[in-house]
Formats: sequence, C-alpha cells, structure tokens
Amino acid sequence: MVSHGYWNDKSWNESKHIYTFTTGSFIEFISFDKFGKAHGPRRDVLFINEANNLPYNIVDQLITRTRKIIWMDWNPTSEFWFYTEMQGKRDDIDFITLTYLDNDALGEIERKEIESHKDNKQWWQVYGLGQLGELEERIYRGWQIIDSIPYEARLIRYGLDFGFTNDPTVIEALYEYNQGFIVDEMTYQKGLSNKSIADIFQSQPKALVIADSAEPKSIDEIYNYGINIIGSEKGQGSVYQGIQYVQGQRMSITSRSVKTIKAYRNYMFRRDKDGRITNDPDDTIHEWSNSMDAIRYGLNGHAQPGRDPSIAYKTRY
Repeated sequence: MVSHGYWNDKSWNESKHIYTFTTGSFIEFISFDKFGKAHGPRRDVLFINEANNLPYNIVDQLITRTRKIIWMDWNPTSEFWFYTEMQGKRDDIDFITLTYLDNDALGEIERKEIESHKDNKQWWQVYGLGQLGELEERIYRGWQIIDSIPYEARLIRYGLDFGFTNDPTVIEALYEYNQGFIVDEMTYQKGLSNKSIADIFQSQPKALVIADSAEPKSIDEIYNYGINIIGSEKGQGSVYQGIQYVQGQRMSITSRSVKTIKAYRNYMFRRDKDGRITNDPDDTIHEWSNSMDAIRYGLNGHAQPGRDPSIAYKTRY
C-alpha cells in the first residue's frame, strides 16, 4: 500500500490492527489461536495466510462467517485438511498453483537462492514447483493437534529457549498423558528480560524449567528470582540423541500453539554437499529451531533413563 501510494497513517489503528478506508470499509488483521476467537462478527472477504498452520475447526468457523469470497494460501509441504475435507468435496473451489516465478516482487538474489535448491528433489517439488510433497528431511512427523489439554494430563516440565533481539524467547509447557506427551506453547516473544521470563513462570503452575545451558548467567538470574530452573545437559551427539527420543514418543500439541506447529512442520535435517540427509538439524532458519529446541530441553531428563533432573535442582539449596 505504501509503494502504490494508498497508505494513510491516520487510517491505521495500531492497537486493534485495523485499517479503515474513507468509504468505511476496513481490513482487520487477526491471529486465531483459539476456537472461540473464530466466533466473531461476519465479514465480506476472508484471506487466510499459510492456511496449513491453522486447525480446520477454526477455519471452518471463519468460512461460515464470510459472505462473499475466501482466499487461502500455503506451501504444500504435506497433505492437510484442504486435501481431505475440501478438495473434491465442494464445487465452489478454484485451485491455482503459483510459484516463485509468479512473484513480480521477487528480487534476483532471492530467485537465485531458490533455484540453488534444484538438486534437492523433495524441496524443489514443494518450494520450486508448488506441488504437494512430503519433505524427506522433516525431523518430526505424526504429531496430533488437539483443542485443549485433557484434565487428566500432568504438567511435568517447562522447556525454555533463550532469545532477545533476533530470536524470540520460547517457553513450552510439557504434559504427560496417555503414555505420551502434550506440548503447549506458553511464550514466543522477543525482547524479554530474565525478570520478565521469571514473572511468566511465577504466574504459571509450578514445574521444573529446563533451559538452554549455553546461558548459565541467565539461568542463575532466573533461579535467584525463585524459579525452579536448571540447564539442559549437552555434549557430543546430545542434540541428535534428544531428537531421536522425541521422535520415538507419542506427541500431541495444542491448536493454540500456532508458531510451534509451524516450526514443527518446517524443522528439517540438513543435507550435505552431495544432497544426502545428515543427522544435523538445519539451523539456518532459527524460526524453526527455537520451539523445537525448547521442547527437546524440556524432555531432556526423560531421554536419559534413571536420571531425574529435579534432583540436580534440589542440591542447589
């Protein structure tokens, strides 16, 4: 809107994320992380960005409350509710495949970067050709998305991955339930001080916090605020061992954990120069590793039979 001369600062309501035109029409930007939020007012036009990262029950409510037209976009990394609940079952859908070549605003550097992945057949299938795929290098698969945490679930840990300026601080609550684990995204935010992190934990049910041991000063400061916190154990091969443990668990994640679900779907193993999948996570896009690291830290004690990490904390008294 700025580049085309449409934008007017006076028309933008920052607190409500609404842009109002002189005609009275408006565009509202909303993040939906709970089913109840979708029960809002009706609209004429709905645009759902990265639709595969929203649960179907929320999308269904939004569609029901839209009068004229719905637009949705996504990268087809794997099959999701559009392919199972909508495609072939409705006669009012137009399906368009667009690729990077259709993006007039894409710069030459970005285009070359995309085309440098041509030898990675699975990646190119999705991001180059826009075709449905199942990326071979995906680290985690098969997690169940649930609407809420069952009453019988038991909170066992919090996983904490530190961030501040470039990366967010991520806190994941981990529950044990029905011989598996449930992930619930608590915090995904940049600019949090250690005091702010401690305040978040003070307002939540108490459980052991396992954090990135690369920041011992932050851990000690949060501990001095009265938080039950220790650093995760690290060593040669510990990252892959932790990943293997999580891969072997029955994992569920709450539908409100929007950013964590997106990270789960995009967390990949790195490929070597010959195109072979390695055992090393591809951490070039930190957005995908932050949440997954926090989960791995939180389950750190479970991955080592016979070790109760809470004992390490008790010895600090």
